[in-house]
Amino acid sequence: MRDSVSDDHQSVGSRSINTNIPAITCPHTKQETVQSTVHTSKGAYRDMGSNPADGEKPHAVCLPFPAQGHVTPMLKLAKSLHCRGFHITFVNTEFNHRRLLRSRGAGSMDGLPGFRFAAIPDGLPPSDADATQDVSSLCRSTKETCLPHFSRLLADLNANAASTEAPPVTCVVADDVMTFALDAAREIGVPCAFLWTSSACGYMGYRHYRTFLDKGVFPLKDEQLTNGFLDAPVDWTPGMSKHMRLKDFPSFLRSTDPDEYMFHFALYVTERLAEADAVVLNTFDELEPEALDAMRAMLPPAATIHTVGPLAFLAEKAIPQGSPLDALGSNLWKEDASCFGWLDGKEPRSVVFVNYGSITVMTNEELVEFAWGLANSGHDFLWIIRPDLINGDAAVLPPEFLEAVEGRGLLASWCPQEAVLRHEAVGVFLTHCGWNSTMESLCGGVPMLCWPFFAEQQTNRRYSCTEWGVAMEIGDDVRRDVVEAKIREAMGGDRGREMRRRAEEWKDTALRTTRPGGRAHANLDALVADVLLSGGKAR
Repeated sequence: MRDSVSDDHQSVGSRSINTNIPAITCPHTKQETVQSTVHTSKGAYRDMGSNPADGEKPHAVCLPFPAQGHVTPMLKLAKSLHCRGFHITFVNTEFNHRRLLRSRGAGSMDGLPGFRFAAIPDGLPPSDADATQDVSSLCRSTKETCLPHFSRLLADLNANAASTEAPPVTCVVADDVMTFALDAAREIGVPCAFLWTSSACGYMGYRHYRTFLDKGVFPLKDEQLTNGFLDAPVDWTPGMSKHMRLKDFPSFLRSTDPDEYMFHFALYVTERLAEADAVVLNTFDELEPEALDAMRAMLPPAATIHTVGPLAFLAEKAIPQGSPLDALGSNLWKEDASCFGWLDGKEPRSVVFVNYGSITVMTNEELVEFAWGLANSGHDFLWIIRPDLINGDAAVLPPEFLEAVEGRGLLASWCPQEAVLRHEAVGVFLTHCGWNSTMESLCGGVPMLCWPFFAEQQTNRRYSCTEWGVAMEIGDDVRRDVVEAKIREAMGGDRGREMRRRAEEWKDTALRTTRPGGRAHANLDALVADVLLSGGKAR
């Protein structure tokens, strides 16, 4: 099994876009007056009306898990809240803060009026590596060390409110992986919403880890990793697809160690979701109805569920294109926009876009198999190869491959993926099936070829193929002939045309739900009115 790390998306290249950010006044969405209260640390309540304390703005502190695929959706949600009148403090780790300064320029973390950045330690040894940290170590460290640092930040923000432009903290919006944020929010008596950055089906996959424990499926036996046991159908997990196989559940299940940290950590954070004042998901009800219904039945009524996805569509409808708020970015690698000139010269739907996200690693042998599959397909391709893509080494492509694809292949180290997937030249997306990548592909109406790496990416793959009809599997064991055949079918075969049709339908549905008056807008309004402006809850 390939080694783990976490889901991420987007890709970026070798050129830095340094952004000098002037002040902005975001055109806020009109809001109704909401009567609400805040729970002070002594347990008393005071009336706050529509805004905290004498007309002050509400102040949301947003805390993502420090990996690319978690920072990106949290920033989109934070921008959406800013456009609804919130003062935002966006909290990165010090490691990611330094990476963002390198990738986006010296002024990129200066923020805007009403939108500020802060940083806390992650508890890991100091490092300036331009790569994602080991996710298991990061999960353990943030869980065990970050609460006092985050609590101190909240206390400082409140203590300095009288002498700064920032109002007192009125709510916390945290990644569910950062569960300690709930404890910090309770300490100061403000509501806490958890953002679940993956799919609802991925959430249910993790919650069924408890079922696998109870049935004695976990831990696996050594021989079960290789004897076909993982292909066994699983039809006894309510709320999930009837087409699930054991290998389609989040990959931390594939361990023979009863103390596998990530298995138990995933179960811990997903079960603790029940303690939040609200659960926010970057999905839409039409896409995952059974999983969402199962979540609603599983979580207590106090942990209200708000589907606000796709966040990419929701945010861009609120934020003026090209504005300073729009320019606030989250890419941890330097962006290379030169690929758009290359794409502009290609025919519609003629290019295979290949990107494995920000965490996937592979062997150089796997890289070479992908390379010859792309070359032999005969199609043009844009291939993102991160500097740290090859596990423990540099990527080495054979000279014969580079000669064979001259003029029809473009290699880059990182690019603005969301925009690439909406370019008319892109015909199919070869992806690791991270949730951001999956949603962005659907938003672009682009079908997928799936090669998941770890975590719930295997679950996203299965749903993309069997439930949503927009994808085909490459297979875990990468072979050039399979890659070639799948690309040819996806780009020109009957199944590829049907996948494209289904992807376009999902895009249309996503656009409808995120337009003004749509379900995602209504759910975000309810999140704001019923939870984030409600004051602390006695739980």
